[in-house]
Amino acid sequence: MSVDEAGAERVDSGADEPGWDVDPDDESGVAVVAAVGRQIKAWREAAGMRAGEFGAAIGYGEDLVYKVEGGRRIPRPEFLDRVDEVCGAGGKVSAMKQDLAEVRYPKKIRELAKLEAQAVELSSYGNHNIHGLLQTEAYMGALLATRRPAYSQAEHQRMVDARMARRSVFERDPAPEFSFVQEEVTLRRPIGGARVMRQQLERLLEIGGLRNVDIQVMPTCRGDHPGSGGRIQVLKFGDGSAVGRTDNEFAGRPVSDPRQLRILELRYGIIRAQALSPGESLAFIEQVLGET
Repeated sequence: MSVDEAGAERVDSGADEPGWDVDPDDESGVAVVAAVGRQIKAWREAAGMRAGEFGAAIGYGEDLVYKVEGGRRIPRPEFLDRVDEVCGAGGKVSAMKQDLAEVRYPKKIRELAKLEAQAVELSSYGNHNIHGLLQTEAYMGALLATRRPAYSQAEHQRMVDARMARRSVFERDPAPEFSFVQEEVTLRRPIGGARVMRQQLERLLEIGGLRNVDIQVMPTCRGDHPGSGGRIQVLKFGDGSAVGRTDNEFAGRPVSDPRQLRILELRYGIIRAQALSPGESLAFIEQVLGET
């Protein structure tokens, strides 16, 4: 299929709205998207094209063109590539993908990703779901699909893309130290069905085999550990500072006060001591995989 045919197919099918909505509370993101929109409009006008004609040329709807130019929609990378090609921008429009790379993700996730990218140690206890950094794309999608009220299709994909982008933390050099403790139930709850869970368990075995990653399992039979209040996460940084979070205290917000951090570290230390060792945990995950 030619490019023109592909573009026509997008418009004719009604799929002329791909992209991400702008979070009005994300001031810096709004500014970046508005600036990119103005640049696209300038290139379109310089090419002497009306919005409808321009939309047909790049393979998207007129309505989406107006939304992007007005800073109300974050365009996907392929949208920018088509604009660059049609306007003969020589890569100047495509280069804007770098400006939008972070903005397209929700502000809360961007902030978390920045912390993870700076941390030299990350410790996390999860009692409901497998930690986001350990999730496969299929597991992410199935898990996010359980949310009510449901995400729109575009928002759902946006959240999946954001979580996938966070996994680049494993590629850092020097690599940070990771410690994950997962409740047994998170390995057995069939999110997405048996096939998705098998792939997820295989992913845990793969990541758990890295020298800088410890994955431990908290057996359901351990009834006296201090993790009943929910998730715990602690990130430590190279300058000696740290930030932590737990579900049931401090209003669920990140904390950096040393006294509050000591509480989280104490709990996590006990949880880790009561969980299976990393070696025992990988063997346990292999056992669950065999049963799935």
